[in-house]
Amino acid sequence: MVRRRSYSEPPTEAPGKRRTSGGVRHEATERLIIRSEGVEIGGWTLNLSRGGVRAVLEEAVELGHEYTVVVGPESDDPPRIHQSRVVWLQEEQDGQIAGIEFLDGQGGVPKPDDSDSD
Repeated sequence: MVRRRSYSEPPTEAPGKRRTSGGVRHEATERLIIRSEGVEIGGWTLNLSRGGVRAVLEEAVELGHEYTVVVGPESDDPPRIHQSRVVWLQEEQDGQIAGIEFLDGQGGVPKPDDSDSD
């Protein structure tokens, strides 16, 4: 049985307007770590955008709770660290899938085709 729950705040935009600041989602399979008050939860990204990440998690997180999310902690590139909030959860028989919104205003995770060319 799949159970999905969502976190919602009062709307901040005008009715009928759709929030698009998250940008285009890109499929991804990067390791991630979620941290909060001495707790570390591992997982894998399913997709990324500038505004957040959808991830499969090894342990449960709390809906609406804020966490520090580290994307790519084991890669050769520096990890990307974001202050984040869990905005939806999907309970599966063998784990949890979470929708996590980036709150830090850093523009989120860069698109895979971004480069450091000068």
